[in-house]
Amino acid sequence: MKLRKTTGHKGAVFLFLILVILVSATVFIALSLKTNAVDENLKNDQVIKTLFVMEDRNQVLFTDVFIYYPVSQRGALINILGNTGAIFQSIGRVDRIDAIYTERGISTYKAEVEKLIDMTIPFYVVMNLDKFDELTDLLGGMKVFVPSPVDVKTSEDERWLLPSGVVTLDGDKIKTYLTYREPDENDDALEDRRQNVMIALLAAFKQNASVMLQKDNFENYAKRLESNISGDNLRRLISEFSKVDADKLVPRAHEITGSKRYVDGKELLFPYYDGQLIKDVARQATNALISLDETGTNRIYVLEIQNGTTVQGLARNTSALLQSAGYDVLSTLNADKNDYEKTVIINHIGNAEVAKSLGDFIHCENILEEEIQSEAAGLDSSSSVDFTIILGKDFDGRYVR
Repeated sequence: MKLRKTTGHKGAVFLFLILVILVSATVFIALSLKTNAVDENLKNDQVIKTLFVMEDRNQVLFTDVFIYYPVSQRGALINILGNTGAIFQSIGRVDRIDAIYTERGISTYKAEVEKLIDMTIPFYVVMNLDKFDELTDLLGGMKVFVPSPVDVKTSEDERWLLPSGVVTLDGDKIKTYLTYREPDENDDALEDRRQNVMIALLAAFKQNASVMLQKDNFENYAKRLESNISGDNLRRLISEFSKVDADKLVPRAHEITGSKRYVDGKELLFPYYDGQLIKDVARQATNALISLDETGTNRIYVLEIQNGTTVQGLARNTSALLQSAGYDVLSTLNADKNDYEKTVIINHIGNAEVAKSLGDFIHCENILEEEIQSEAAGLDSSSSVDFTIILGKDFDGRYVR
């Protein structure tokens, strides 16, 4: 009997050791196979796309798609206007796109934004205004530009005060900066201001990276953010974003252009070309980031648009189209004649890559250097614009056919 008990005890110990080895091996294999979500994304895509949403009491203040190219450490912001209108399947009606966030939450909202720009967005980061107040203080404030002093009294008898100039705002002040509205302030000015906060956030990530990204510190920052990734995955994502040069990040705040109509008492913006324009803009922004020529996104290029046809308003309408794509249009006018058969782009600055990017956007391959065209058309070689576009009969208002 004694011998049997000893044998049974040894057998139990042996089985226990086997179990420990199996569990250890399973854990080891699981850890070995575990990959970071950001690294996994980069295996399938050259850029990282993240949806940033600032919200207050379940209402969206602003939405940005941040497109980041790690190789060059360059990024682009695509602002999604909250009043963008369409028939949204997720809520079964025509409404503002930001109504989807309020009713269905961030995951459904992200899916609708993906449809809008025709791109998959792997990650999202939601910033609640009250927690953003705390995050701002942790980051040492946000540096923004206030063009003139703000002294506004609200209907609730609350007074909003902000100094003018380039200032670093603490958490309370950044909340004011995001939410105040002066009586004569238009929607574009408000959107621009909120875009400044997004750029200031990325700049603050960069400035505070050495402290914020320490493993023991990061959790304190991360709990002020809501995301579909967490822990080391979120830390890796923010680590990548902290490398972007925010000073060279041009906010593309008004990428969605369209016609405004009232539906059920709400003013909605219905994008032109059945929403194809915003898709083209997002694609162009991404292509510009991965371009080998660093000059592609470092400044805004200035255009002159000439109407070389008999179609009234063609240059003016094309101006709105190209401003949506991030170009600055200095002037629109009639060309020297109104029977141009083919659209032509005149390159005044000798940058073939940017000229091609402009041509790709409107499907125009007819690109001439200024020296060639100026002699034929009598153009002034000292022109203050980077590119001149002369619209021909082959241009249908969106593309060269």
